[in-house]
Amino acid sequence: MSMQFANVWERVADTVGDEIALINGDKKSNWSSFDTKAAKIATILEEHGLKADSKVGIYLHNSNEYLEAQYGVFKIEGVPINVNYRYKENELIYLLDNADAEAVFFQGCYADRIKAIKDQLPKIKVYIQIDDGTEPLMEGAIDFENSISSSKEQKRFNRTEENIYMLYTGGTTGMPKGVMYKHGSFIPSMLKTAFAMGFEVPEDISDLEKIITQAKENKALTVSMPACPLMHGTGMWLGAFLPMFSGGSVVTISDLGLNSKNVWQEVERHKVNSLVIVGDAFAKPLLDELREAEEKSNPHDISSLRAMISSGVMWSSEIKDGLLEIHDMTLFDAMGSTEGGMGSSVSNREMPAKTAKFALNPGVIVLSDDGKEVEPGSEVMGKIGTSGLVPEGYFKDEKKSAETFKEVNGVRYSFPGDYATINSDGTINLLGRGSNCINTAGEKVYPEEVEEAVKKHPSVYDCLVVGLKDEKFGQRVVALASLETPGELEEGELIDFTREQISGYKLPKQVLFVDEVMRAPNGKANYKWAKEEAEKKLG
Repeated sequence: MSMQFANVWERVADTVGDEIALINGDKKSNWSSFDTKAAKIATILEEHGLKADSKVGIYLHNSNEYLEAQYGVFKIEGVPINVNYRYKENELIYLLDNADAEAVFFQGCYADRIKAIKDQLPKIKVYIQIDDGTEPLMEGAIDFENSISSSKEQKRFNRTEENIYMLYTGGTTGMPKGVMYKHGSFIPSMLKTAFAMGFEVPEDISDLEKIITQAKENKALTVSMPACPLMHGTGMWLGAFLPMFSGGSVVTISDLGLNSKNVWQEVERHKVNSLVIVGDAFAKPLLDELREAEEKSNPHDISSLRAMISSGVMWSSEIKDGLLEIHDMTLFDAMGSTEGGMGSSVSNREMPAKTAKFALNPGVIVLSDDGKEVEPGSEVMGKIGTSGLVPEGYFKDEKKSAETFKEVNGVRYSFPGDYATINSDGTINLLGRGSNCINTAGEKVYPEEVEEAVKKHPSVYDCLVVGLKDEKFGQRVVALASLETPGELEEGELIDFTREQISGYKLPKQVLFVDEVMRAPNGKANYKWAKEEAEKKLG
């Protein structure tokens, strides 16, 4: 058996077929049903002309259907494309066209949005709508459940581990880029990560059935809940892939936004033992809810929870300590990006951890801007490079691929742009992206895209956008704008205008009006001035 997602999950299904794989509210599916539905989805895609390497957009909320659709795509050796459900029409057109998508699974509530753009997406051969009770079936689309019920299962075959897996992530211009991996290198890396985090997975794939059977007999199968979106790497990789490789269950909540009370109720209801979050933006409200429930003498029963896993944004030591005070568990703080894993911080009651201090993963280097390896304790800032699991490159972007993935002393590394210093003990302090990327509640926001949207207003002369520290979101988006005529535009009016151009999470939380937006002599943005000016104006 080659290392390909569908190959591996078919073996899991054959081993623990009667065990629960997917849970969403009252809807549960065991591994056998999960595998059967995916095999029928594969047939549907093939009947519409899709084949190996065909790209398929998944424009869904967290749900059983998300994972079923993805599995079906893997069965045809296709490439699932994660679609941000916050995207507006222009963003959707860009992503689906850039990905060469030939099919789209979409949430019923987005039928009108899909209908408005489908004529601009000539490559798409089939639209598959998930009925969420909001909209009737779009003309020209097929219904997810109805089409599955009338379809035959695809016959199994041994798929190639050369099959590409791709996750779209933000690029330097704000438009997403597909980061490409081969299944044969990605899966072993995932298994190593799962093993390091205590999941019952084999170090050698040939031991898969034996390890999973033992976990089943010991009632140790993982029940995982990604509290963050499956459309992002943290939710999918840490919240779904890890438990699925060990024959476990994935619990999802379809509601948009974080409802902390609902999360803890589902943890209690389904005996979740692994909860996946994105830093303080999730951890703070979750901690607040636990404390509030205790104050009301109605505490949540989270005794099943063994671990919380975070990646993507800062998870502060104060919040970690607060969570550990309430419940004894292990907190895994993974530092990395779609392009590579860099380090980790593990804490529990006996071993607290400092904010942004991580142990380097094996095969990680830090290079100063002059290309030299940073010495521990030197306080020199450098760019982090990761070896081991290095992507094949960015889809259809050779220039960016060459800049990010390159050899150092004969070893291929990924340099996604994160900077750090190395402490004398070999741990690192993460400083953040060298670029001006704003990370707000786990979402990447690129200033240029927001600036362009703001400047479309006829009264705006110029604009720069920066990220400022925010207790709830890690960073918040702040715009500095100069006007054609001072005083002719109100802050709220400009934000409302911008809302029509870009997704809600990219909107400026505040707009600060200035007499002149300062730029360098060559016209390039002066973000140093913009940030200082914003901090000065906001005190």
